Order: sequence, then structure tokens, then C-alpha cells
Amino acid sequence: MVSTLGGYLGFLGLLGAERLVELVLSKRNAARAFARGGVETGQAHYRVMVVLHSLFLVACVAEVVGLSRPFPGALGFGALGVALVAQALRYWAIASLGDRWNTRIIVVPGLEPVTRGPYRFLRHPNYVAVVLELAAVPLIHGAWVTALVFSLGNALLLRVRIRAEEEAMGALYAEAFADRPRFIPEVPRG
Repeated sequence: MVSTLGGYLGFLGLLGAERLVELVLSKRNAARAFARGGVETGQAHYRVMVVLHSLFLVACVAEVVGLSRPFPGALGFGALGVALVAQALRYWAIASLGDRWNTRIIVVPGLEPVTRGPYRFLRHPNYVAVVLELAAVPLIHGAWVTALVFSLGNALLLRVRIRAEEEAMGALYAEAFADRPRFIPEVPRG
């Protein structure tokens, strides 16, 4: 368990560092959006989101170390694969949004919605990445309670978050994404 535990804790450390970099990027992008007349909504649920995501990595460590969760073999490797796919999807979404990506809901009036990258297929690819991550990262080392609790908490949060975001983006967004599913891309039938 020691070697897999060390690798897992290192992976969580990298995720934590990644989140800090994302927060710096988000703060920079928020300042740019506000300078262009951006309007923020959803501040109340944002605080809940920050707490949920902050406690997530702590809970992963606490369950694995505190309950001596063993590495689950093939399931752990599969979960690692899903977590890496989630990271790739997250960065594809961030790159596609450019300086419009943010952890907050800030809308600059009059800007056309971004419909490139993963947004060609889904309305919310970044949230798909988060859903996958919150389920998979704990399961890499058998932390099934963390996976369950944080996935459920995230589902409740996303229910509020997505409604607020879609409402804030308004009619241009609704029109641009009317034919796109929220989370699961449709497979064309031949």
C-alpha cells in the first residue's frame, strides 16, 4: 500500500497545484471580463462550490489514509484513466473559452457564445469533466465514500449552477445551444 499510497498522494498534490493555477487564471479572466462590462451572477452558490471543491481533495486523503483504503487494482487503474480523460476534457474546454473561462458566472453583454472545441458537442463539457473527476479521483485508491458523497453534493450544486449560468447567458446562448445536449454527446445514427 505504501508505494500506491505515495503515488496517489502525489497525484492529489498535482491536482491541488493545478487548482491553484486555475484560480489565478480565473482571477485574471474575471478582471478582464469586468473591464469589458461583465456582470456576475450566482455569487451565493459560488461560495458553496468553493467549499465543496476545497474539501474534496482533503476528503480523498482522509478516507484513504484514515480508513486504510487499499489500492483496488484494475478498478484503480480504470479510475485513473477516467480522471486523466476528465483533465483532458477540462483543458480542452478552458482552451476553447480562452480568456472567457472562469470559475464564476460572469457574462459580458453582447458576446457571442463560444461554440468551438468541445462546445460543438455539449453545452457544459467543463461540468462533465468535474463530474467524472469527482467520481474517479477517489476511486483511484478505493475512497468510495468520498466518491459517493462528493458526486451527490456536486449533482445538487450543478442543478443550481447550470440554471443560473444558462439564465445569465440569455437568449444568444439558448439559441446557439438549442440542439446540443447538456452532458452526453449524441451519437449520429447512420
